[in-house]
Amino acid sequence: MAVAGQFTVKQGREAIPSTMRAAVYHGKEDVRLETVPVPRIGAGELLIRVHTCGICGTDLKKIATGSHSAPRIFGHETAGVVAAVGEGVTRFRVGDRVMAFHHIPCGECYYCRHKVFAQCPVYKKVGCTGGYEPSGGGFSEYVRVMDWIVERGVVQIPDQVSYEQACFVEPVNTCLKGIETLRLQLGEIVVVMGQGPIGIILGSLAKRAGARVITSDLFPQRLRISKRFGLEETVDASQTDLVSRVRELTEGRGADAVILAVGGNKLIRPAMDACRPGGRVLLFAQTVHGEAVIDPAAVCVDEKTLLGSYSASVDLQEESVRFVFSREMNLEGLISHRFSLEESLEALNLAAHPQAESLKIVIQPGSAWEGHSE
Repeated sequence: MAVAGQFTVKQGREAIPSTMRAAVYHGKEDVRLETVPVPRIGAGELLIRVHTCGICGTDLKKIATGSHSAPRIFGHETAGVVAAVGEGVTRFRVGDRVMAFHHIPCGECYYCRHKVFAQCPVYKKVGCTGGYEPSGGGFSEYVRVMDWIVERGVVQIPDQVSYEQACFVEPVNTCLKGIETLRLQLGEIVVVMGQGPIGIILGSLAKRAGARVITSDLFPQRLRISKRFGLEETVDASQTDLVSRVRELTEGRGADAVILAVGGNKLIRPAMDACRPGGRVLLFAQTVHGEAVIDPAAVCVDEKTLLGSYSASVDLQEESVRFVFSREMNLEGLISHRFSLEESLEALNLAAHPQAESLKIVIQPGSAWEGHSE
């Protein structure tokens, strides 16, 4: 078996090439399909050949705003197969089917001790890269996984679970964290604003926690899809005023909790208006800094609580893995579009400009593999 530096360069019968294709971010609204070097790994690291990588809204916002230095390769909802194993790695071997978290906290700092893992400096230091500054790297053929991620953030995929299902482990974790933040009580009424894939997952998890769930979206097609996942009470926000309808359904009070699963700040005020006095509003998709209109008296006089939840929690890692791998929810059913890596620019454009019929969009560098299947 050939070796270059400290990493194995053979996957089964197929030698790892020196270059690969990747969707490379070059600045605001500038992503280019390019040929780049395959990242080299060192001791304690893995090289994963990407099969499926979901497109996340946070990646789209970074591309749309040009918030990060370039070049970078985004994509962090990654599932694939171990192509090479660095010196000292004993838990994984070439050929293992795996998914990888791109953030893992140190477990020791002030923020980790207070269970605010997303604010940990090590957590913020992304541990997966397709090259350049570590940024996930899943929009490429190969991803280098660094040692602290290999130790605590790589999960083997069971044979009966598809790569498509497995790529939801990280986003499900973020949703579980949001539901935990709300501290739902049995029988509470929860409104989920937005029925994209994340909104549907959040609604399903809220129902799982014992809440009565009301969903809303501007696209009636999405509400029909959410009903397939057991979310029966819906409000077509293109035809009906959400706040008025929620109050009608709650004896005039408003919902016990409202989850805002849509980006942008203009919906924060309606979310708070749909919430009862003493209730909670969870901001889940507001990841870009900017001004927002908030009624301060709603927080002070009406005693409404405004909450935030961002990224994944290492404490929920095992639960998210069990939920996804048990197929308690058919997450593959949320995928509306599958694109090859060569079609990744088209995939990113569709994800950035969602249509009524588009839900989860994935890029599949492994779609052309020979001898590999779901």
